[in-house]
Amino acid sequence: MTEMRCVLDAQAKLAECPRWDEQTQTLYFVDIDSFELHAYNTQSGDHSVRRFEEEIGCFSLTNNGGFIAAFRSGVYTFADFNAPLVSYWQADYDQKTTRFNDGRCDPAGRFLAGTMYSPKDAFLGGLYQFEKGQQRLLDQAAWTSNGLAFSPDQKTMYYSDTPNHIVYKFDYDVTTGEATNKRTFIEFPRGNGRPDGAAVDADGNYWSALYQGQRVVKISPEGQILAEYPLPATYPTMVAFGGEDMKTLFVSTCRAAQTDAELEQFPQAGGIFALDVENEGQIEFRFAG
Repeated sequence: MTEMRCVLDAQAKLAECPRWDEQTQTLYFVDIDSFELHAYNTQSGDHSVRRFEEEIGCFSLTNNGGFIAAFRSGVYTFADFNAPLVSYWQADYDQKTTRFNDGRCDPAGRFLAGTMYSPKDAFLGGLYQFEKGQQRLLDQAAWTSNGLAFSPDQKTMYYSDTPNHIVYKFDYDVTTGEATNKRTFIEFPRGNGRPDGAAVDADGNYWSALYQGQRVVKISPEGQILAEYPLPATYPTMVAFGGEDMKTLFVSTCRAAQTDAELEQFPQAGGIFALDVENEGQIEFRFAG
């Protein structure tokens, strides 16, 4: 195993949602605070950026080569990287206090996206599910929705509430899309990082970026921490598996939250980092429509 390395010094304010396209060997990610979607081809080195009019929290690739994305004002699709946005669902929450944050597709191709409630004085962050033009609310008990991921057997859904340091697990019925039996998977002690975005490898281990914890942790399906991987950024935000063999762990990071002293210590904060790992990742599911 190699050390964590910076593969793209993006200087992003808040890089999030790294997403690997195995068909083109491209890593996509967003910079939420800059309203941007990035595309970085790891073979050619080409780096493209698209800027929107509002925050893009998360996205997934679609079966037809396009995108579905969750913005502050709702969910939109677009046919390719530069195509016009097409409204899929308009937000029914208060956009002054709430926006979409973390999400991905389930094994059946539904798009799931969670919101964050900025005042953090009530558990109003919700987890929404989108399929065939319809939406339903699966859970509403978080301050900041994060860490959404699925087990290889497709029977378990993970979901974290970052400010409260908890990762939950649900029984998930991929046929119906129902999430039931919510319980605590792991709870982290205060003051040493909190669980942000995550991914599950092909062996069922849950990899979580610990925001303000300067590391990524690998957690067994039973909830035991198996390994910790430090990186030169205080605020890792999410992880994604990629590379030709799906054994590269990409890590997005935040720059805006770093203090001047932290930026002096970690000048590449806001970049995309990578680590060669032994566990193979799962190929990302795509939106079916």
